[in-house]
Amino acid sequence: MNSSSSVAPARSETALLLILALIAIYAVSQFLRNSIGVIAHDLARQLDLTATQIGLLSSTFFFSFAAAQIPVGIAIDRYGPKRTMLATAVLAVAGTALFAMAPSAATLIASRAVMGLGCSTFFMAPLVIYARRFPPERFAGLTSLQMGFANIGTLSATAPLAASAAFFGWRASFLGVAVLTALVALAIVWAVPKDTVAGRGEQETWASTFRGVGKALRVRSFWPVFFVHLTAYSCFATMVGLWGGPWLTDVHGADLTARGNILLIGAAAQMIGLLLWGVMDRYWGSYKRPVLFGGGATVLLLAIVTLFPLDRTSATVWFGLFGLFVAFTPILTAHGKSLFPPELTGRGITLMNIGSIGGAFLSQSVTGLLMDAVGRAENGVYLPEGYRVVFASLGGWLLLSLLFYRGAIDPHPSRHAA
Repeated sequence: MNSSSSVAPARSETALLLILALIAIYAVSQFLRNSIGVIAHDLARQLDLTATQIGLLSSTFFFSFAAAQIPVGIAIDRYGPKRTMLATAVLAVAGTALFAMAPSAATLIASRAVMGLGCSTFFMAPLVIYARRFPPERFAGLTSLQMGFANIGTLSATAPLAASAAFFGWRASFLGVAVLTALVALAIVWAVPKDTVAGRGEQETWASTFRGVGKALRVRSFWPVFFVHLTAYSCFATMVGLWGGPWLTDVHGADLTARGNILLIGAAAQMIGLLLWGVMDRYWGSYKRPVLFGGGATVLLLAIVTLFPLDRTSATVWFGLFGLFVAFTPILTAHGKSLFPPELTGRGITLMNIGSIGGAFLSQSVTGLLMDAVGRAENGVYLPEGYRVVFASLGGWLLLSLLFYRGAIDPHPSRHAA
């Protein structure tokens, strides 16, 4: 990127509209990726789905999302984030509409794949826009705003979706989301400025473009940071977006409304946490220290829910604490972005996002297999032991990644200023 692509918007109101539009498009992605947990029991009952199929249904979104990240990173650097984002928005609308009308499990899964492709730019493209239009020291804060306020989508996938599904049905609810997604895409057309030339992206050959992916993979400390991306967000996506709802029903007897309300607490806590964690790197003067603290607290919480039986009240408190501590990901994202030179920013942060989204695919798929391996009780509900295996697995692989992460470099701006 050249210096001309790093100029901030001329007026504060222009910047505000830009940020609001980018948050809104990412909120759509957050809703869609987390929307299976609340309606999982209804889908399983209506379409006779197994736990493995439910896990695949939810995780397919993450698989196609992750698979698109390298092409997305190339497209962002080569053609610009706005054009790339609008092109995939068409797929997001189509996938959501197809999901609403799906007559079978196979069509549901296919529609989730299209949704994932459609939403594959809704986080990375805004981050590149922020990197190009705002000073580097504001990136972590803007990432925090993007992730925090876009969590309105995650909140909407809990109690509000439960209420809408109870009143209108889940199919009508998703048709409404398809219409809303189209309206948000129109807002992007109006509020986001035209793409600027990003340094060498539009001049380099395709061979050079793909070599840039290899260069990003070889950046110092890429892999330690990548593996925390692989395990951190997947804990939240698997707990709140998939198995938290069934666990509340099977173990604690929660109905649709109750499980939606409890998951809402976890999602709201994560939203607050994202906003709080996003500024902590300035106070810590480090990326690594807050990531290790938040990750360690998340591992401890997963150990607690694995080893100790909780009543419904304790489970509600647990979801609130879990949402707060697992929300350290804005600092992790800023750490990843700081590793790459400007001309590799798009490809670099999309590779990191492969870790976040690919990890969610792996954890949701594997935990579905684990749940089926443990089996069900005679009345058809999943056994508490199965959920404990899931919780232990999530905590275990997050702990391993944090141990590897301890060796990463910490290029925080405050260290250079000092």
